[in-house]
Amino acid sequence: MKVSIVTVSYNCVETLSRAMDSVLQQTYQEIEYVVVDGGSTDGTTDIIRLYEPKFEGRMRWISEPDKGIYDAMNKGITMTTGHLVGILNADDFLTTNKVIERMAAEYAKDKKLQLTYGDVHFVRANRLEKNIRNYTGRFFRPWMIRFGFFPPHPSIYVRRELYEQYGMYDDTMRIAADYEFFANLVHHHHVNMKYIPMDFVTMLTGGESTKNLKQRELGTKEDMVACKRLGIKTNWLFIRMKYLFKAIDAVIPVFR
Repeated sequence: MKVSIVTVSYNCVETLSRAMDSVLQQTYQEIEYVVVDGGSTDGTTDIIRLYEPKFEGRMRWISEPDKGIYDAMNKGITMTTGHLVGILNADDFLTTNKVIERMAAEYAKDKKLQLTYGDVHFVRANRLEKNIRNYTGRFFRPWMIRFGFFPPHPSIYVRRELYEQYGMYDDTMRIAADYEFFANLVHHHHVNMKYIPMDFVTMLTGGESTKNLKQRELGTKEDMVACKRLGIKTNWLFIRMKYLFKAIDAVIPVFR
């Protein structure tokens, strides 16, 4: 069973090699790696060229301007040929070398399985070994979608035909297209999914959706738009609760 991992990058010369190393070090062998670069000018493409031979024909990449991260993800997904597809951000890396092996084993056991998700944790760039905060999918339930919650996107792997059947990411959104994609699969199509109790990805702090108040307001607005389009009953207060939870969890760990 081939697994496709898509990484999108733009001026990530300081972090991309770490992400690529984490893919190279996986014990699972049937991995196709796709890198979509947005036309970097800082040497990122030099790193991509350096790593390409290490993948021994299992890597494909492009570098060209795009309309944003979701447009880049869509480009990468259309380039994949694997049975399963996951997204690994250029600033992040797979936590252990057995992540893909563990995930793929679940699909091998259950042919009806369509989507899996797990856990991630956050670190600072200058202290990768120190866990700042966990983000677990353990407690996710479908009803939580109306509150803006969904499992950590970097831990989500899906059968590629889900993109073909139900569409990809809305590239007009800046923050919430991954939320809308997942909500569509769960709320409208009731896909067969499973939580895997494993830390999938180590993520750097400072994500786009929570880096400042303006971005949080945009995230709330886009979540509301997504829910309206999908017919999910919610309101501004419900969606805002996820940011309150994240603030509390950062000080007093709740789901650890």
